Amino acid sequence: MRAAGEERTTDMVWSGSWVTERLGVELVGDGRPDGDRELRELLGLALRRNPKRAHLLVSNVLGKHVPQKPSVVYGAGFELGRRVRALLGEAEALRAVVLGYAETATGLGHAVADGLGVAPYLHSTRRPVDGVARAGGFEESHSHATSHLLLPEDPALLAGGRGDGEAPDAVADAPLVLVDDEFSTGNTVLNTIRALHERYPRGRYVVVALVDMRSPADRVRLAAFAAEIGARVDLVARCSGTVTLPDGVLEKGRALVAAQEQAGSGGREARSPGLEAKSSGPEADSLHRDSDSPGPAAGSLGPKSDSPGPEADSPGPAAVVGTERRTCTRVDLRWPAGVPDGGRHGFTPVHRAALERALPAMADRVAAALGGARRVLVLGFEELMYAPLRLAAALEERTDAEVRYSTTTRSPVLAVDDPGYAIRSRLVFPAHDNPADGPGDRYAYNVAGAGFDAVVVTVDSAADTPELHAPDGLLARLAAHTDRVLLAVVPSYVPSYARPCTPAHAPDPHVFDPGAPDPYAPDSPDPYVSDPHVSERQEPPTVLPEPLRGPAFSSYAPDEVGWLLQDLSHVELEAPVEEREEAIQSGGAHYAESLPVEYQPSDQYQSLFKAALELSAARVARAVGTVTETVLAERTPRPVLVSLVRAGTPVGILMRRWARHRHGLDLPHYAVSIVRGRGIDANALRWLAAHHDPADVVFVDGWTGKGAITRELAEALAEFDGTKRPEEAEGVVRAGGSGGFDPEIAVLADPGGCVRTYGTREDFLIPSACLNSTVSGLVSRTVLRSDLVGPDDFHGAKFYRELADSDVSGHFLDTVTACFDEVADAVDAEVAALPAADRTPTWEGWAAVERISEEHGIHDVNLVKPGVGETTRVLLRRVPWKILARRGAGADLDHIRLLARQRGVPIEEVDELPYTCVGLIHPKYTRGATGANGRAVEPK
Repeated sequence: MRAAGEERTTDMVWSGSWVTERLGVELVGDGRPDGDRELRELLGLALRRNPKRAHLLVSNVLGKHVPQKPSVVYGAGFELGRRVRALLGEAEALRAVVLGYAETATGLGHAVADGLGVAPYLHSTRRPVDGVARAGGFEESHSHATSHLLLPEDPALLAGGRGDGEAPDAVADAPLVLVDDEFSTGNTVLNTIRALHERYPRGRYVVVALVDMRSPADRVRLAAFAAEIGARVDLVARCSGTVTLPDGVLEKGRALVAAQEQAGSGGREARSPGLEAKSSGPEADSLHRDSDSPGPAAGSLGPKSDSPGPEADSPGPAAVVGTERRTCTRVDLRWPAGVPDGGRHGFTPVHRAALERALPAMADRVAAALGGARRVLVLGFEELMYAPLRLAAALEERTDAEVRYSTTTRSPVLAVDDPGYAIRSRLVFPAHDNPADGPGDRYAYNVAGAGFDAVVVTVDSAADTPELHAPDGLLARLAAHTDRVLLAVVPSYVPSYARPCTPAHAPDPHVFDPGAPDPYAPDSPDPYVSDPHVSERQEPPTVLPEPLRGPAFSSYAPDEVGWLLQDLSHVELEAPVEEREEAIQSGGAHYAESLPVEYQPSDQYQSLFKAALELSAARVARAVGTVTETVLAERTPRPVLVSLVRAGTPVGILMRRWARHRHGLDLPHYAVSIVRGRGIDANALRWLAAHHDPADVVFVDGWTGKGAITRELAEALAEFDGTKRPEEAEGVVRAGGSGGFDPEIAVLADPGGCVRTYGTREDFLIPSACLNSTVSGLVSRTVLRSDLVGPDDFHGAKFYRELADSDVSGHFLDTVTACFDEVADAVDAEVAALPAADRTPTWEGWAAVERISEEHGIHDVNLVKPGVGETTRVLLRRVPWKILARRGAGADLDHIRLLARQRGVPIEEVDELPYTCVGLIHPKYTRGATGANGRAVEPK
């Protein structure tokens, strides 16, 4: 039978026919013409060693019992997540939390969370963790191991938080998405919702599974339960149908299992042909012989010997099968610091973004260790499903090998070597993670005899124990069936408050390949390493965190920009414009210590934005092309774009897109905070210096006004070079080659005459200036406040997920990008003329601002905001006094005129203005200095 997602072979036997013929268990589709076929493509049948349920639905896309392409396994969960996202809508999807079930659905639930986009993820677990309190639990009545624990690092996650310390009330009543591999009766879902609803009530649940096999009575029961608790419960399944069970199926099933086991005669490895071997006669139905017998045997990691001697007691990394030595090699994945191994304690979108960046390099390290292997199995471990799945998927993308993925399990299932049965072979080995319920057998299905010439065993460090490496352990069992066994260990994540200090111990000699580096060599990374057989407790990273990326932070795609910021979305920072203005002008607060309430544009204003975008998109594209080509030609051929949050970020993304469109360059792009009077984020500079050559860093902004930020950046960089610790300064000089960062800013428009690198010096409408976060990836302006930003923290900002329905960030970028080809010739002509042009900064804008400040009796240049972009900001964020507009200014000021009317602000037309317009902030503002309509009144 083909697995779902693979090429169909019409003459294959369905892998449930053996059970159906003997027990009468049948799968019936949902009544659609292809319902039966789709159900059988997705599922096979096997028999359990479980007194509570005779049959087992064996999924072909779950990656638990049947090795499958990792892209198919991950794609199945991801697509379900997309369906949930469509069901909830963008706004609710941004608030959702996903809970998966151990052990079979831990990876599936994680993939569903990925499909949702920004959902934090938690899965239940059967592994208690010392020092971590239970935040809940429930029972799975039909399971082999019934008790589920909920152990989130941040209990607020289950109450509706984001799993990263965010206060629950910030996303109160967030939808909870529960993910299991199948709905058989719905009992598990009922037990879960009942237990959670008592402690964390909410109004909506979404239940997700690959297959929904409930009876009509089960469906009615769940609907009645939802009505009882007053919550909406939706169901999303890839396929649906029912299981028909004849009378007495439990007794018949137990008898059939006993008969098959007796027919198996208890021998070890008696059958040598592969899984596709054809059998006939009585042996065709026999239990496939597995590795149940203790003692020395083929596949042992110890040398094969019938007599005592030194070798018999000194196990090493080699397995002996006949006369052939097979090596178990440890692969150092270099798992990213601070990223959990899975969702046992919670997995946030920030963790997801960090893992995405690290996966290609980890897959390359595994590929290098595989040598010439052509058929590879990545084998996960019980609840550890997601990490090996993503590793396998990356390996599938980056190699020519045929890659499959599955995991070990604690569930005992009968194995029968028949093409009409879903579990064709079985490996048995002792548990190797010191389980709380004591020692016992564990299983790997459909691996023996499957023809894999390499198996990559992926476990967490809590499971990297002597039992794993024992003569009857998993590695030894696998060595009998493949030419090469690789071991990749992911550090077991434990919440920081539960982390003990583990001293170093001598590693067991059979853990390491003889060719591996000596762990006690002088350059060993840490003299206090973890015992390789004790959980490797991940400590918080001592280096600065990795950049935030969308969709976890911002609505931009993750490759468009990395934000060197900390997420303050959980903090209430907004204050009314009038209160902020009074505090700022009185000296009671700095403007960066709070945020204005986000302006919500009217329908009329949104229409103006769309019209302005259509009118100016080509003009913006031309400026983008000119400034990007100037950077590539004059600054550095390998620029690292660093935009100044927030006006610079859309420009940086457009410059990155131009470089890719015209030159095939994939430029790094980050966003950093700079605050007038406080300087640029020094920690962001340290991060950039550690990861890139500072000489390649090009700072990007949207436009210049009077040049305040240009001066601020130059002063901040000079201070940074002078105040770094000696070793840091040396690192920057050495990395930069030219002594450090270049303070020159590249801008789209330079009407103030403040810089040399620009797209134009005209003061025209850049549509991204018309709005706030909804045209800037839903990110706020930056915040710098001592109680929120420590000495080792990035500056902060908020992600306004709740404004997703109003977001036009992508629309703005795509509209401008669509004009690139149209303006290419004009850009080439402008760039060709640049060498002959005098681009020396004139600071004309600064002189004009000083003159305007005195002429209008303001006497403070900080209250004069020149240019279309800055004037728009005054009207959206500050308390405006009046607007000066160049006489005869046209459509570039339509949105200015509308905002001014809405706020009751007069517009004065003037001559000899170097800008299209200038916004003046009220110079003597108190809450009594403006009328209800916002107009200025005489101070008392």
